[in-house]
Amino acid sequence: MNRSNITPRAKGTQAPLRRFFWAQLFVGLAFLLLAGRLWQLQVLSGDHYFKKSADNFVKDLELPATRGQVRDHKGRPLADNRPAYDVMITPRFFTDEALQALAHYLHLDDETVDQVKAKVRDKHGLDRFRQVMAFEDISRDDLALLESEQLELPGVHVTAAAHRSYPHGTLAAHVLGYMNEITAEELTEHREQGYHNGDYVGRSGLERQWESFLRGKDGVERIVVDAKGQRKLDLETSDLDAIIGAQRRIDAVPGHDLVTSLDLDLQQAVEDAIKKHKSAAAAVVDVETGRILALGSWPEVDPNRLTGRVSKGELEQLTTDPARPLIDKSLRENYFPGSTFKVVPMLAGLEDALVDPDEKIICRGAIQYGKRWFHCPESHGPVNLHKALAESCDVFFYNLGDRVGLDPMARVAADLGYGAPTGLGLNGEVAGFIPTVDFYKKKGDFQKGMVLNTSIGQGDTKVTVLQVAMAYAAIANGGKLWVPQVVERIETPAGKVVQEFPPRLRHQLAASPEMLQRVRSALYDAVNDPKGTSYAARVPGLDVAGKTGTAQVRNNRHTRDLQEGDLNADHAWFASFAPAHHPKIAVVVLVEHGGFGAKAAAPVAMEIYKGYFGKVAPELRPKTWIAEDSTRAPLETTPTPTSGGR
Repeated sequence: MNRSNITPRAKGTQAPLRRFFWAQLFVGLAFLLLAGRLWQLQVLSGDHYFKKSADNFVKDLELPATRGQVRDHKGRPLADNRPAYDVMITPRFFTDEALQALAHYLHLDDETVDQVKAKVRDKHGLDRFRQVMAFEDISRDDLALLESEQLELPGVHVTAAAHRSYPHGTLAAHVLGYMNEITAEELTEHREQGYHNGDYVGRSGLERQWESFLRGKDGVERIVVDAKGQRKLDLETSDLDAIIGAQRRIDAVPGHDLVTSLDLDLQQAVEDAIKKHKSAAAAVVDVETGRILALGSWPEVDPNRLTGRVSKGELEQLTTDPARPLIDKSLRENYFPGSTFKVVPMLAGLEDALVDPDEKIICRGAIQYGKRWFHCPESHGPVNLHKALAESCDVFFYNLGDRVGLDPMARVAADLGYGAPTGLGLNGEVAGFIPTVDFYKKKGDFQKGMVLNTSIGQGDTKVTVLQVAMAYAAIANGGKLWVPQVVERIETPAGKVVQEFPPRLRHQLAASPEMLQRVRSALYDAVNDPKGTSYAARVPGLDVAGKTGTAQVRNNRHTRDLQEGDLNADHAWFASFAPAHHPKIAVVVLVEHGGFGAKAAAPVAMEIYKGYFGKVAPELRPKTWIAEDSTRAPLETTPTPTSGGR
């Protein structure tokens, strides 16, 4: 073998061997350094770091944001917050013994204990280090007891919290809404928005609609606790920085405040008036802006009760109550409008020139149409358009409806805002319904008698209380149909305006000013002429124009002797505005199964007007009328009536 061929190969292996040697040396030195560090930590400082690792845990304490207020237009709180104390549990540190002690101190029943167990058991991973709500709003005596027995309650922490409070109880309950605890499904869906276990969210009313503005942003404080979950207070700042980090606290950001158009005094007047009946609703709107000044639905439930601990039994009782206290009857229910709807065929006939305002029709109490008889409450004799509306002659409007037709009435009704939500967007507002010829033909049962029923607000016609209020406000103000609003602006807690909401015009009515004036004049006489349907309910001196409605809920003419509340009794309406010659507000009242509108609904509206002129707008108080509870002389600034009306 030739050695000259072997020697160069051996030399070529020396470089890799040297690199391998240095790599081994580097690894060896690294292990020596690591071993030295471990020796230092475990031998020289072992006790110190063992104590830290065994005894110290980082726990996040949530700092709930203060929810924004809801106030009336004068700044008076309608929904506020009050100080309270909540019991929070951190599952990682909570023991069976602590649960037994907690049950003993708070006198918990077995069902409640099982609920707490379930809350703790359902937390896994890092969630076991996050607090969960165990009990809310405990008494001060319970607070003192739990604080004194803290050593027996590892993982239990009592925290001060601001709880939602409705200082006026049931007042404006449906408008304001209520809150309750977020569900597991909602938490999964909205966790990225900052929601946590135990958070409360708006469930109805303004609380729900404006949740994102009201709720604010929670903060957090990171603390060090020992193995029993108790906060360690003996740590130096440097130790806290080493364990937690520099950012130990993020302050909560409070929610924004809502300033509404509601007036506290007027809302009280509305609710005092409708509470005299078993089931009723009312709306008061500013005819010049469309803003809602008061909105009531009776019966209602104290939102403090709904936001607190409602038992299953209580909730079942509320949901099965035939008066439906959980339903907002001003928005979420729709009803036959009865004779309040007669302004629709009147305007349709005038717009299409199908009626001569001076033409008279003789009312003998009924007319025959085909094989059916259509009745009127009384025999009015010769009546023209003006008198027919003022005295609510059904026979005249049967003839007018037959002449006008169903679709033209539907067109005018839609122009007045019927058959569609008003745009308020509160409490699941319903659209109501206005029938058309096509609707009946699709059902396969169109008959001309349906046109006559529609002309007096019966048949399949359905409206809401707020829709009627907005329609009559448009008639009162000369044709402006507004989008109703209840929130005027959003403010920071310091009073800085975040956003304002100016009035929003939906559209201008197609009816001419002269046509609307004819309607207003007839509505004035409906209240102020001795033959008007509301004359008996009028308050002398109050300048009110309006229309009663008595809407059948059963196909039964014999309802005169039924008592209020009987499910066969008619619904009672009164739709109105005042002052009649310079309108400022529209008031609409519905009394469910109240009977005659003039007897049940109109007096309620008059009580509301007394509250408005007596407390809310005394500068508009007619000089010929003095509020019953007023000690001041009537002001002399009442506007002088114009030529409109009688």
